[in-house]
Amino acid sequence: MTHSTEEPLRPWLVLTGLALGVCVTNGFARFAYGLILPAMKDDLSWSYAQAGWLNTANALGYIAGAVLTMVLIARISPSRLFSAGLVATTLCLLATGLHEALWWQTLWRGLTGLFGALSFSTAGALTARLFTDNPRRNALAIAILFGSGGGMGIVLAGAALPPMIEVWGNGSWPWAWVLVGGASLTFLPLGLWSARVLRAPVQRGAVAAPLPLRRIWPEIGGYAGFGLGYIVYLTFLSAWMGEQAMSALQIALVWVLLGLCISLSPLVWRGIFARHASGVPLAMVLTGIAVGSALPVLVPTLAGLVLSALVFGLSVFMAPGAVTHFTRQNLPPESWARAISLFTVVFSVAQTVGPYGAGLLGDMAGSIGVSLLVAAGILICGALVALLQRPLEL
Repeated sequence: MTHSTEEPLRPWLVLTGLALGVCVTNGFARFAYGLILPAMKDDLSWSYAQAGWLNTANALGYIAGAVLTMVLIARISPSRLFSAGLVATTLCLLATGLHEALWWQTLWRGLTGLFGALSFSTAGALTARLFTDNPRRNALAIAILFGSGGGMGIVLAGAALPPMIEVWGNGSWPWAWVLVGGASLTFLPLGLWSARVLRAPVQRGAVAAPLPLRRIWPEIGGYAGFGLGYIVYLTFLSAWMGEQAMSALQIALVWVLLGLCISLSPLVWRGIFARHASGVPLAMVLTGIAVGSALPVLVPTLAGLVLSALVFGLSVFMAPGAVTHFTRQNLPPESWARAISLFTVVFSVAQTVGPYGAGLLGDMAGSIGVSLLVAAGILICGALVALLQRPLEL
């Protein structure tokens, strides 16, 4: 065991365990739904609004989890919150496949969001404690956590679920949830070990300075734009491809490419994160997500979707990395967990509107493509706000 101020003996293995946690709470718990949604929508005769509602329920749970993290962080160590959230999220994924009723789906999507937020909010704070004497490695570790962790989940789900559903039929969607939950079980041991090794201290008794909200509002505003816009693509991409009569193999190809690009994205952004303490990295990330969101509608071919997955994937999971690194560069260590929890609350409030609103818009327009374009516009607005963020003097 290491003391909280020391470097773990095997930091890259510790990082791998934390990234597997993000794979469960992001790649599986939040984004695998986009792959399972078309089968559920068809089998259960849902509208786009009903389909979007389940991700809104997930986002509402995420708000509760993010707020709960902010309350508990002064009483319970980030390591324990991460571990508890990871175990509970895995059990929620397994439960989702046990009943088809909308109330049951709503319950477990909501609880998945709640427990996922406990784990996700603290993962960034734990990773910020790695390589504290090496800013470039620290930036890379944070980027790997969000990029490779979430990207791995999308690669695995993208490769397995569309072909499985095509072979077994749309009625097999409950088994998709069981498969995702089972994979999460295999990731638990290393994730729990990593959290135990890091042992970040409880912030009880530490009188941290109030967060400088008036000075970091552009970063907060930009991150709100991210929450509002990015979720539309990951919720409805498969549904849009279905509207274009694309095959399960093509859908799997695009999602695997998307996940691979997400996994590789830390290599693209590591230098940018290390060089900037301002809102520039977040603005650049949001611009990439916006372009990726619009491309499927502007170029509705397989080539357009491949390019979209490339651009979107290289950008999307770097938004949490950007705000985590901004926090580390501009705030004292005792404020990191609280600041990251605040960013997560803002983000999660914003993302509640996206899926249901996009679903309603898709029902009204008769196509979900309109919603993808609106989301791209919102992301560009978020990028412009983030550009206003200046570095803070510690």
